[in-house]
Amino acid sequence: MTTLTVNEYEGDNRAAALKVLEHIEEVEYDYTARDEERARRRRERISQMKRQKERQLRMRRLAVPLLLMVVACIMIITAGVKAVIGKHTAKEEQIVQNLPLEQLPETGQETGKKQNRKTGTDSGKEGMFGLKADMNIACADITASFLEIREDQLAFIAEAQQLQTLGGKNDEPVLTAQADENTIGSIGDCVSENIVFIDVEGGRILAQKDAHTRISPASMTKILTVLVAAEHITNADDTFEITIDITDYSFSHRCSNVGFEVGERVTVRDMFYGTILPSGADAAVGLAKYVSGSQEEFVKLMNEKLEELGLSETSHFTNCVGIYDDNHYSTVYDMAVIMKAAYDNPFCREILSRHIYTTTPTAQHPDGISLSNLFLRRIEDRDTHGEVLCAKTGFVDQSGNCAASLSIGNDGKLYICVSAHSTSSGRCMRDHIAFYQYFLP
Repeated sequence: MTTLTVNEYEGDNRAAALKVLEHIEEVEYDYTARDEERARRRRERISQMKRQKERQLRMRRLAVPLLLMVVACIMIITAGVKAVIGKHTAKEEQIVQNLPLEQLPETGQETGKKQNRKTGTDSGKEGMFGLKADMNIACADITASFLEIREDQLAFIAEAQQLQTLGGKNDEPVLTAQADENTIGSIGDCVSENIVFIDVEGGRILAQKDAHTRISPASMTKILTVLVAAEHITNADDTFEITIDITDYSFSHRCSNVGFEVGERVTVRDMFYGTILPSGADAAVGLAKYVSGSQEEFVKLMNEKLEELGLSETSHFTNCVGIYDDNHYSTVYDMAVIMKAAYDNPFCREILSRHIYTTTPTAQHPDGISLSNLFLRRIEDRDTHGEVLCAKTGFVDQSGNCAASLSIGNDGKLYICVSAHSTSSGRCMRDHIAFYQYFLP
């Protein structure tokens, strides 16, 4: 490196050297200030995510006692009303039975009541002076009111159960985005054959190229895997034993793995991180079996989620890993919708945004296993005019290198980029960077 010494110059040369030195110092200051600003924004976002998680945990702690109190109150009120109604009904029937026959009204139905009294039967439904009919009407109103209360109670219970799942089941609207006259096809030297770039909050497709063409989603599939698992699991600290059929499945399909061993008891949390960061098939299948007992049953839940997201006509999954299958397909636009749904789940957002993670120590791995999201680690030092928060990559021969990423721009808005059929993992990442730089301020 050449060191500029101003004292070596005199006259005009000295003035020029001073200007060059000032320019160098300004450039260095600009780079330093920008790095510090990016680091500050990253710390703020991490702090915000932690606060959201703490609020959610407080809600979970409050939900269960509140639910029990509401259920107990409703049961007490219901029992009290039933007792009052039963007491009035029994009293009325006793009065009717004790009246002389000649005192009963001579209506058509009450004549039948007299006959019934003589024969010992009771086919009529009205009591003395229609009292029972009136009571039935009143009871019907009360019953209807309690049915409504019961419906509200069941809805509350369902909501409480959702809060107990990891991250809850959010009420955010499903992402929908449309192209307009300003939507472009591609930019620069982008090599990905399928790509979509979406302004999430504006609901606009800023760029698309064969965005609705069927592709094999490869390991981007695992975004839906963790989302469905999170919506059906209540305890991330529970443990699960890795079985030989899980490791055999992963080995026979030549999948990437976390490195769990047969007989190893791993936490559910570790399987979540293992599914995303190293794209571990052993972790993904472990989650599926933990939730549903088998991968086949879990895949049914995945396709139900696709239907809930409005994607069942253009996406269908046959496994939770992303292994190629003729009936395992999606589109880059659909994967953007799935990424947004996963981002809206706080637990999944935490998994998809984690750069480095170490699994819980076990007998087989006393120091745990170090995991990395290579896409996030490689892109974090690139200028994307914002910060890429979440990402998941994938690869199969049929769709090449692909990736889904979500970023918050310098303007504070969310953007999603999904691409497929790139020539390498590096080119795939550079395509994402190029689109972020092109569209984000």
